[in-house]
Amino acid sequence: MEKNYKLKISYDGSRYFGWEHQPDRETIQGKIETVLARMVDKDMVDVIGAGRTDAGVHARAMIANVQLDTQMSPEEIRDYANRYLPDDIAILEVREAADRFHARYKAVGKTYQYTCFDGPVKPVFDRKYYTPMDQELDVEAMQEAAHFLEGKHDYKSFCGNSRMKKSTVRIVDTITVRRRKGYVYLTFHGTGFLQNMVRIMSGTLIEVGLGRKRPEEVGEILEACDRKVAGPTAPAKGLCLLKVDY
Repeated sequence: MEKNYKLKISYDGSRYFGWEHQPDRETIQGKIETVLARMVDKDMVDVIGAGRTDAGVHARAMIANVQLDTQMSPEEIRDYANRYLPDDIAILEVREAADRFHARYKAVGKTYQYTCFDGPVKPVFDRKYYTPMDQELDVEAMQEAAHFLEGKHDYKSFCGNSRMKKSTVRIVDTITVRRRKGYVYLTFHGTGFLQNMVRIMSGTLIEVGLGRKRPEEVGEILEACDRKVAGPTAPAKGLCLLKVDY
């Protein structure tokens, strides 16, 4: 009999075309589905993720759920998957979940972190997980600008999908900008995010940090509801999904 399992997944997204299954392309969802389908001797299984990270984006704790018909314990499922998954994807935890648990629909919040580095000597071993800056960022100005983006707003200016037909109103509870040993971390918590939204907000705040935009301009960009007036989409490699709330 099939049971619903909740998975906590960590991955380095560098060499993948994002989370979502795509024909003839390497994706996180596709890799996990292939391994689990082999485990239960089926042609396919459907792994449902809490969201769809872009190509090149990483995750420390993506949540997913999957229906499996197996006699294996949750620990045995985890160990089997990790034995056959590539080195850049790991199942951290497997738990039996309620039948009605749905990783995407039941999620009530997500935390993303964008990492920059503006110190004098670039860290070699972290190079796939931060975006290098060629000048020092003004963290105070970035934090001031970030306050304009907090709350419930129409984030159309920060949506990468120009053909978006659904509402672009979202709630972003908190945005923090902090510096630690040459790294600058932008941490976003909200109920949900639009396509490329965190990377566009990050790119816009980085423009403020570089002195190319004034903090108050970010409020004007938000009100404009026009993607063309916001900053660039920050490179994918600096972004990581840290946590999903239920």
